[in-house]
Amino acid sequence: MVFSFSICFVSMMFLLFFSLGSLLLGVYSLVVDYSLFLDWEFLSLNGSSVVMTFVLDWVSLFFLSFVMLISSMVIMYSDSYMHGDYNINRFILVVLLFVASMLFLIVSPNIISVLLGWDGLGLVSYCLVIYYQNVRSYNAGMLTALSNRIGDVAILLGIGFFSCFGGFNFIFYLALFKEDWVVFVVTMLAVLAAMTKSAQIPFSAWLPAAMAAPTPVSALVHSSTLVTAGVYLLIRFFPSIEGTLIQVFLLFVASFTMFMSGLGANFETDLKKIIALSTLSQLGVMLLSLSMGFVYVCYFHLLAHAFFKSLLFLCAGVIIHNVSDFQDVRSMGGLSFNMPLVLSCFNVSNLALCGMPFLAGFYSKDLIIELCSLSTMNYFMFFILMLSTGLTVSYSFRLAYISMFGGFNVGTLSSIGDEDRVMTSPMLLLTAMSCVAGALLSWFIFPVPSVICLPLFMSMGAVIVSVIGVLAGLLLSMVRMFGVSSLYYYFNSVSWFFGSMWFMPFISTRSVSVLPLGLGEHYYKMGDHGWSELAGGQGLYYLSSYFSMITQWFQDNSLSVYFYTFGFWLVILLMAL
Repeated sequence: MVFSFSICFVSMMFLLFFSLGSLLLGVYSLVVDYSLFLDWEFLSLNGSSVVMTFVLDWVSLFFLSFVMLISSMVIMYSDSYMHGDYNINRFILVVLLFVASMLFLIVSPNIISVLLGWDGLGLVSYCLVIYYQNVRSYNAGMLTALSNRIGDVAILLGIGFFSCFGGFNFIFYLALFKEDWVVFVVTMLAVLAAMTKSAQIPFSAWLPAAMAAPTPVSALVHSSTLVTAGVYLLIRFFPSIEGTLIQVFLLFVASFTMFMSGLGANFETDLKKIIALSTLSQLGVMLLSLSMGFVYVCYFHLLAHAFFKSLLFLCAGVIIHNVSDFQDVRSMGGLSFNMPLVLSCFNVSNLALCGMPFLAGFYSKDLIIELCSLSTMNYFMFFILMLSTGLTVSYSFRLAYISMFGGFNVGTLSSIGDEDRVMTSPMLLLTAMSCVAGALLSWFIFPVPSVICLPLFMSMGAVIVSVIGVLAGLLLSMVRMFGVSSLYYYFNSVSWFFGSMWFMPFISTRSVSVLPLGLGEHYYKMGDHGWSELAGGQGLYYLSSYFSMITQWFQDNSLSVYFYTFGFWLVILLMAL
């Protein structure tokens, strides 16, 4: 494998170097319990100081390291994936700007500097979503930008409220002034911002729509950067969330988002959208564990999820490339015989997502389920959690069965293979991390093991729902083979409801635009094409044309016109006399 000193190679080596450095610093700060605050005050006005602050503790340093590692692998993968693109240098620069915005947000305990990274993520994500310049990409980019703009406004309002304290370092005020109404309002605004960035209900529509971006962007955005920014912000804001009604509200939102996305993924046929919905489901798991008070468990799952989800997207990109750029899973099948290496990595990431023992997802997801079993969670929320776990296994098994182990359904002109080492090398590294990252992170984050004592039926609950999920995925993937495809006719409305994320895309687009567009069309027809035309240009045209016809008639050299005119003036003269 030979690399040239291209922008991809230089960027990859740069990010790898700083990723290793951040990891070593993070381990050191975790072992010695050391945090570093860097303050730079560049404006003080009326007793309120605007300070640029950076915090370097083990939480931010670990996250920095993982983001840069995954970004380096994505950029290395892009060197081959975007090889035919004439603007690949511009693409890599925009991706680096996106990574820089995320890094800026991670190390910012100051709400003003958080806004800079937050807005940078929103702006650059719009540029990346519309990278393929077509109508579908423009619509998806606009939906992404406008949905995230709500969170940007919430952060701006939070800056305004924090000016009451004379400073903007929220990390100093959250626990100290927890009962203050200003902190409560700012916390509500932060939760709203996190809901928009992490695509929680009712802002879920933009996440699958953002799949219009190139696959390397999806691997980066939906694993460790954009969508996890909201979860990371709430981890920092947790001292003001704990013990309030906001925590209960967040629990309901996360549970229903997790359930909705898991159900929708079982009815989706677009490969990238299935993976996007699985990302949404895992974001719900993270916020559910956060709302239950398990902050570091949420952070643990955030880091572990980044590896196998980025690997899942990279494998999906190779598969889509090999099947002539089709994304419908029904046009794939039997790929395991032609792409054994890619399919092995794909199945490892799928198993890690399902929580297969001793893979990365197992250590975090199983811990979350067991801690929720021990906690005071009500039966309904616990049922939603277990059901969503089964749905995760169901859509993962359905995806693997339909596209990988079914009948060969690929076009005859497709060149299928996994010989591209530039694309497979990052996947092999991420596969290794998907296998060992869970155990390594659990040793670092939880050095003292916790003993969890549960009855046998509760300990086996996750295994039982996983087996049920495998059977449900097998049934959904083979439903036509059993001759019950007619059920889709009778349950078409129900499947459409589930497959469209509970009509969330229509609510986020048509319901918002139908009133102004309808009024605009009404006034356009009544105004521009109605009375303004008759009283304006068209009316003057018709009136002048009518009078021109009359004057033209008078100007005709006709004897009848002469006699009519003579008679008219004779009558006038007689009346005057």
